[in-house]
Amino acid sequence: MDGMRVLLVEDERRLAALVKSGLADEGFAVDVAHDGTEGLWMAEENAYDAIVLDVMLPRLNGYAVCRRLRDAGNWTPIMVLTAKDGEYDEAEALDTGADDFLSKPFSYVVLLARLRALVRRGGRERPVSLRVGDLVVDPAGMRCRRAGTDIALTPKEFAVLHGLARRAGEVVSKAELLEQAWDFAYDGDPSIVEVYISALRRKVDAPFGRSSIVTVRGAGYRLDGSR
Repeated sequence: MDGMRVLLVEDERRLAALVKSGLADEGFAVDVAHDGTEGLWMAEENAYDAIVLDVMLPRLNGYAVCRRLRDAGNWTPIMVLTAKDGEYDEAEALDTGADDFLSKPFSYVVLLARLRALVRRGGRERPVSLRVGDLVVDPAGMRCRRAGTDIALTPKEFAVLHGLARRAGEVVSKAELLEQAWDFAYDGDPSIVEVYISALRRKVDAPFGRSSIVTVRGAGYRLDGSR
């Protein structure tokens, strides 16, 4: 990992010094910021192979730093450090665009191994926005807009719409949408898809005088940008 440049954003100065020293011994070049605002500025102004980002930071927390970098199109790999240990904190870290997380207190050996793996994978490019007529579906930001107007969708609604947009013009079955928006182990009522299709029509089509989500009887649904 010689020559790898890492940004460490950590307000606990003793911990930051220990981590920097350990990484330097492994051949990493490490810059340190002690608050979120400074960390965001350094990440925007310099090229890094990875960022190690604490959550509980002064001035701007780690979630906000991560989200702002992703919104700006910066896809440097980010590992989030959190003093909290819970699935919701881990989920929030990933939802804001982080690539990995590690709960404090952590083993330095584990941190080093995870960081090396992160650097090997490299930055992921932002997925391309999908355009279907005047409808734009942004998978990375989980955003949707039509005719320049943002449309607020729940995560499940977005997942169903994304499943249709990925195959715009094709018929997508209920089973395929279930697999896309839920998972292969879902054993509930398949008609739940109809509920979300109805919700999408109310949000994505009706306010704009469109009918782009088409029911193909006995087969599934099709997203048609011309309607």
